Amino acid sequence: QVQLVESGGGLVQPGGSLRLSCAASGIIFSIYAMGWYRQAPGKQRELVAAIPSLGDNIQYADSVKGRFTISRDNAKNTVYLQMNSLEAEDTAVYYCNAGQYYSTGYGGGDYWGQGTQVTVSS
Repeated sequence: QVQLVESGGGLVQPGGSLRLSCAASGIIFSIYAMGWYRQAPGKQRELVAAIPSLGDNIQYADSVKGRFTISRDNAKNTVYLQMNSLEAEDTAVYYCNAGQYYSTGYGGGDYWGQGTQVTVSS
């Protein structure tokens, strides 16, 4: 049974930081590219960041470049999203996804976590 379990969300003030974690089980984690998506109320789910299984072809949404960092620890079957300089517009439910890259970039996959709420507010 595949499980992706996110943690680390919460309430933070503008300008603050959070680190999200996604622990995977039931898959060979090291062969999957991993992505973080988010969905704000009334908006479509969007890709925030993605990291390949190997290599350094990391991609970020323009809105988070320079503020967010995605990383992975294959020994721990975990992918992280370090979020700095958070803004109110970052408020959303953040989802972890296991998938693959294509020539056009991260293409997503069938495995999703349950999501973790991030709220940026003073």
